[in-house]
Amino acid sequence: MTDNKQDETIAVRAGRHPRQNHGVVNPPVYHASTILYPTVEEFDGRVDRRGQPGEVVYGLHGTPTTFALEQAMVELEGSYGCVVLPSGLAAVAMAILAFVRSGDHLLMVDSVYEPSRIFCDNVLSSLGAETTYYDPLVGSGIEKLIRPETKAVYLESPGSLTFEVQDVPAIAEVAHRHGVKVLLDNTWATPLFFKAFSHGVDVCIHAGTKYIAGHSDVMAGLVTATEQTYATVRQTVLEFGQCAGPDDTYTVLRGIRTLPTRLKQHSIQGLEIARWLRQRPEVMRVLHPALSECPGHDIWQRDFLGATSLFGIQLKDYTRGALTAMLDGMQLFGLGASWGGFESLLIPAYPEKLRTAVPWQGEGPLLRIHVGLENTRDLITDLDQGFARLNAVS
Repeated sequence: MTDNKQDETIAVRAGRHPRQNHGVVNPPVYHASTILYPTVEEFDGRVDRRGQPGEVVYGLHGTPTTFALEQAMVELEGSYGCVVLPSGLAAVAMAILAFVRSGDHLLMVDSVYEPSRIFCDNVLSSLGAETTYYDPLVGSGIEKLIRPETKAVYLESPGSLTFEVQDVPAIAEVAHRHGVKVLLDNTWATPLFFKAFSHGVDVCIHAGTKYIAGHSDVMAGLVTATEQTYATVRQTVLEFGQCAGPDDTYTVLRGIRTLPTRLKQHSIQGLEIARWLRQRPEVMRVLHPALSECPGHDIWQRDFLGATSLFGIQLKDYTRGALTAMLDGMQLFGLGASWGGFESLLIPAYPEKLRTAVPWQGEGPLLRIHVGLENTRDLITDLDQGFARLNAVS
């Protein structure tokens, strides 16, 4: 069979070798800390192999379970290497700290995931590094913000809460001309709907907690990297003592097996509900990258292979009491801060409290919706009843 396999085949096959494991379909889960060596020579030689993918030298540095997940992500993403971490935020932090040191400068997109912003404002600043937030729609205009001490530009596309789609190739082209590394949080699109490394990204970050694991039962982070950046990322992760537990690692790998199938359904249902919401009189606009009113929609059309089911809903000017009545009574849409699982979620969002480079101009409340895998007719009924409560109070 050709090596040019499609994503669906890679998701099912990559990182597992039944013939090496007594015919067992799934890789075994290795619970390991201490590794024993038969001779002093091999024990002393472990130092040179430490941190090398595929080399089992100590539990912290990876086991065959870890390497199976890393291999699957490398094949899906088209990257050179991958490291597995205990959370999405750990992946964000390690990716940044691999390239930004005291005295350095980071360019961070203004629509970034809130914990990433908190990390920059608190931890990174305490280490003597400076962060400048920039307009997510800046494109090649990022050049005006690059300084001699700028070491990395961080993108998240689409952005958290407000879902602006960034021009990744334009930003990458400018950044590379100035010797600046390009880091991208690709959690929303996953490796299936945005091929980060073919668009100029150096390091790609995922909260494996979300769509990749897909079942709202695990914390995990993943960082994939090019050949030029991988060693730096992996060494940073090892020096900070970061590693994911074996059961979590296995759970994420199991999630990958059904990722293409789940994402197709998420995509279909998300777009169906987005279009239904678009027609509601209570809604000012729907911030779904596949819809024309979403900022950067033309870039999404050009660069993305699909859309997942997380998006924003900007309502007209309703009171907090009306909004509370709507959300508190939802039967199928849960009030939960995560997303990417099989269940639907609907929460209020407050980008005006976060944005600094480009203040949020929304006139009414903003909601973030994650469309799960329930029946869409049932979900629409739940939303319709929620709007009835909203209107009754207002």
